[in-house]
Amino acid sequence: MGTFRKTILLAACLTATAFARADAAPEKKGRDYYETRGEIVWEVPTEQKVIALTFDDGPDPVDTPAILELLRQYGAKATFFVVGQRVDKFPDIVRREMEEGHEIANHTFTHNYMNGRKHSADRIADEIMKTEQSIVRVTGKKPHLFRPPGGYYNDQVVGASKTTGYKVVMWSWHQDTEDWSTPGVGKIVNKVLKNARNGDIVLFHDYVEGKTQTVEALRQILPQLKERGFRFITVSELLTHRKAAAVEN
Repeated sequence: MGTFRKTILLAACLTATAFARADAAPEKKGRDYYETRGEIVWEVPTEQKVIALTFDDGPDPVDTPAILELLRQYGAKATFFVVGQRVDKFPDIVRREMEEGHEIANHTFTHNYMNGRKHSADRIADEIMKTEQSIVRVTGKKPHLFRPPGGYYNDQVVGASKTTGYKVVMWSWHQDTEDWSTPGVGKIVNKVLKNARNGDIVLFHDYVEGKTQTVEALRQILPQLKERGFRFITVSELLTHRKAAAVEN
């Protein structure tokens, strides 16, 4: 093989390898990129003593009603990021959430993590739309907020959310209770109470595998935060506080 031909083949191989690596490991964009563009929300800085409690992965026939009862007791409104296939299974609970003034939001139909290459924007959009159809069938209302399972986000997630008319909502990093892992009631309580700030979005789960610790933790969290003067509002209401703050500045 001539030297010239070897050089051409080597260059072609290097180029193909470079493309393969780029395809396998696309550049990861961090929180600052999406937050400054207004494409993903983690929290809403505000002077008002408001906080948004959010519950993922439900509904659950036992835990969700217990949580709803506690929220009612303390005059708290929350946002439930529901899984579509569980909405189909427990429609009456979702209907109750809406009737009691809580917000219903989209958390995909099957709760698959969207951190792999198999999750194209079209596939993510399909998960969102299937869940939307389930929610609309039960409540008659289209949700507008979307939270990807596991908190995985990228351009495909953001693009699919925009296409289907959703705002991506995460949670305050200092308010991830990790209640899904049953770390202990005390740890859940301390996580929330020691870090509570105006405009926080707190992450809980109203469906976990095994016995929940969330309900017992809420029995302690709700009265103490209320005593501090916090109001518990939905994420959509919290977003209006951000807009008001921008106008005032």
